[in-house]
Amino acid sequence: MPIKIPYDLPAFNTLTNENIFVMTETRAIKQDIRPLKILMLNLMPTKIDTETQFSRVLGNTPLQIDLELLQTGSYLPKHTPEKHMLSFYKTFDEVKDKKYDGMIITGAPIEHLAFEDVEYWPEICEIFEWTKTHVHSTMHVCWGAQAALYYHYGVPKIPLPQKLFGVFPHKQEVQNHLLMRGCDDVFYFPHSRHTTINREDVENIKHMKIIASSDYAGVTILEYMDGKEFFILGHGEYDPFTLKKEYDRDVSEGKPINIPMHYYPDDDPSKDPIVLWRAHGNLIYSNWLNYFVYQTTPYNIESVK
Repeated sequence: MPIKIPYDLPAFNTLTNENIFVMTETRAIKQDIRPLKILMLNLMPTKIDTETQFSRVLGNTPLQIDLELLQTGSYLPKHTPEKHMLSFYKTFDEVKDKKYDGMIITGAPIEHLAFEDVEYWPEICEIFEWTKTHVHSTMHVCWGAQAALYYHYGVPKIPLPQKLFGVFPHKQEVQNHLLMRGCDDVFYFPHSRHTTINREDVENIKHMKIIASSDYAGVTILEYMDGKEFFILGHGEYDPFTLKKEYDRDVSEGKPINIPMHYYPDDDPSKDPIVLWRAHGNLIYSNWLNYFVYQTTPYNIESVK
């Protein structure tokens, strides 16, 4: 898929060097097709890394994607240059009157806080509610998934005794589900979180399906209303060194942290990690774009509801 992003976004050069098909707006407008409008609310402090990761997995289908970046207006990021945010990000007030084919809401490293104690919680609740009528299909990731499950369905997050950190085997729970089309019976997915959800809290929600889970990591991928909403508690978008960066950071800061599981050869952090999840991460996002966005979204985007 050619993904249309600003040519001066840092992800542009990175993805071009990886042979990911990106295009400029000048080239995109010459194609006589309607691109899919995808909005991404980026809640991660490492915004440039996250932009690149999601652009990479969204850039793997023959569809044309118009990606817009969204930030919270009630909280200003401290780890990304202000010039970058002003150049590439919009606030909710700038997009709330528009319709979108798809939306991604990322994770955020704020699991230690109660949802109501998060500085931008009122704003993100407004965005969650807005997606019901302005986005055809919404993908919630990690903390974004837990926050949405809590807001929409009252599902609480459960603190873990220690950080769930590593790359874990998963199994499909719904046979022949379109989101998992082409996936192996067992596939690997990264996790990096301090909280989880109880299976019992989601099993009885009407129209909710548990699509994939792990014996170690628990419930990982859920679907609501035949693809109107997805919730992924893992990170299929992670690049090879994301977990390494987190591990090295915590070690340098003297924080207690275990070596990420199933990641380094022989559990030796001096060795380069083995990537076990790239193919399935790409496949899941490609399937989402194809089957739950492109195939079902109305041609007239103003008809999205």
